[in-house]
Amino acid sequence: MKILVPIKRVPDADTRIRVRADGSGIDDDGIKFAVNPFDAIALEEAIRIREARGGEVVVATIGGRECAEQLRNGLAMGADRAVLVNTTDSLDSLAVARILAALWKREKPAFVLMGKQAIDDDSNQAGQMLAALLGVGQATFVSKLELTDDGSSALCSRETDAGIERVRVKLPAVITADLRLNEPRYVSLPGIMKAKKKPLEEIAPADLGVAASSRTHYLRYEAPPRRKAGIRVATVDELVDKLREAKVL
Repeated sequence: MKILVPIKRVPDADTRIRVRADGSGIDDDGIKFAVNPFDAIALEEAIRIREARGGEVVVATIGGRECAEQLRNGLAMGADRAVLVNTTDSLDSLAVARILAALWKREKPAFVLMGKQAIDDDSNQAGQMLAALLGVGQATFVSKLELTDDGSSALCSRETDAGIERVRVKLPAVITADLRLNEPRYVSLPGIMKAKKKPLEEIAPADLGVAASSRTHYLRYEAPPRRKAGIRVATVDELVDKLREAKVL
């Protein structure tokens, strides 16, 4: 069973983000980058499935050569091989989905397992768009994943505002991982050494027969306004009075 796991290079969650003075984007000077946390969860689940059932885990990303660092991290976690779709273009979710659809057609995986969203733009669109382009089923926000013995379908527990929803999706499909699906393993030193010998293929979008371009463009970035300092209250009655003054109650 082959599983395709797209990952994204994003600023580390603990990094302080600064907006450039001209509002053209974030200032990446001194920023540490990492694998998108939801994608790391998806990769961990794919590796567990391969360890239990056999097969191959292919990790892929779209971006410049600097993204090879995150692919090597995925290989060190346990992925079998990596594919870098090398482009310096700024791509929206639809353009990303088109490239992934072309990669799907080349790799022919049993299914795609990816994070529900990236923590940099929080679009939460690529997985759904990919399923639509391929004409396959999808299960999003998955916190528990169980495959049937014959690998023909997956029983997915989805996180919703109303609680846990259980759906069965026929494979091939696109499945997106939520936070509670698992806890990704730490990268070990032996894993890092093994990753150096694993294949990392670099291709261009044109090699996949796709010329994806963005339809959505960011006009300007602005940092959120600073929050006002809070105040301490001595009693519950004082707290209620303050909430009434703020017209919360």
